[in-house]
Amino acid sequence: MEINLISDTVTKPTAEMMYAMTHADVGDDVFKNDPTINALEAKVAQLFGMEAALYFPSGTMANQTAIKIHTQPGDQVICDKYAHIFNYEGGGVSFNSGASCKLVDGHRGMMTAEQVEAAINPPDFYHSPLTRLVAIENTTNKGGGACWDFEELTRIKAVTQKHNLGYHLDGARLWNALVAKKETPEQYGALFDTISVCLSKGLGCPVGSVLVGTEEAMLKALRIRKIFGGGMRQAGFLAAAGIYAIDNHIERLADDHKRAKELGEALNALKVVKKVEPVETNIVIFEIDTHTMSEADFLAKLKENNISIIGMGQGKLRMVTHMDYTVEMHTITLAILKTI
Repeated sequence: MEINLISDTVTKPTAEMMYAMTHADVGDDVFKNDPTINALEAKVAQLFGMEAALYFPSGTMANQTAIKIHTQPGDQVICDKYAHIFNYEGGGVSFNSGASCKLVDGHRGMMTAEQVEAAINPPDFYHSPLTRLVAIENTTNKGGGACWDFEELTRIKAVTQKHNLGYHLDGARLWNALVAKKETPEQYGALFDTISVCLSKGLGCPVGSVLVGTEEAMLKALRIRKIFGGGMRQAGFLAAAGIYAIDNHIERLADDHKRAKELGEALNALKVVKKVEPVETNIVIFEIDTHTMSEADFLAKLKENNISIIGMGQGKLRMVTHMDYTVEMHTITLAILKTI
């Protein structure tokens, strides 16, 4: 049995999701004539209490489009040093938008309102880039699936309003945060100018992300998506998976969180593990005590038992629980860990 804990992106559609996909009513979405795409966009916009939404092939494209909406070449984006838009989107902020990132040294990918305000460049000081956007990631990938304090997000909103800055949420795993913190999409929709959410991670869809915002912002996003090559034709087959997932797969994220916490506890009990980041959602990040065992040997030991995880660099390893990580797989993984 292969046990893949590399990411929550490795899942396959369930039989019920496949049924929904193969029975989707489709058209040509480039002409905005795909009824299932239109239904998904309307559904997500309504969930967040926002005016409009746009479907994307990937979370990266959705984020990059949002950044392009909010900035002009030469502008600057404030984000945490762990931010996905800076670390894992191929330098897209500079390539696609001609903007730069002002990195904040936050805690596990999360910064404070005071740090954000301190990072804003004086708008009349023409020697420095013009600060135009604050970008947040919730949950934080590199921070180990950490969830932001909503009150802090509200305080940052006040800073963005004071300085007339855009406010974007990379909500790739926002569904996880909503379940873990018992929050609602409407709370986030009332706070942010634009929000991207992934369907292809915790919700188990094969493809897709959605960007939400104002009607005006989504009209701009439609043009940018076209320029980026993100227009798709009978994509309703994919959107049907998203509709099914939103209706059926959100609450079950609590199961992933429970198993991740149990993995964290098992790792904490090992002498070879130096540190385990606090586990809030479905991501477990930990460090090996290299005086006891090398990272390569630890990975090899897991691989011998058909368990795959991923290295994140700087001595950090990551496990991610997901829909296709079953109770049986979890029992086996916990037993193997006890032998290391």
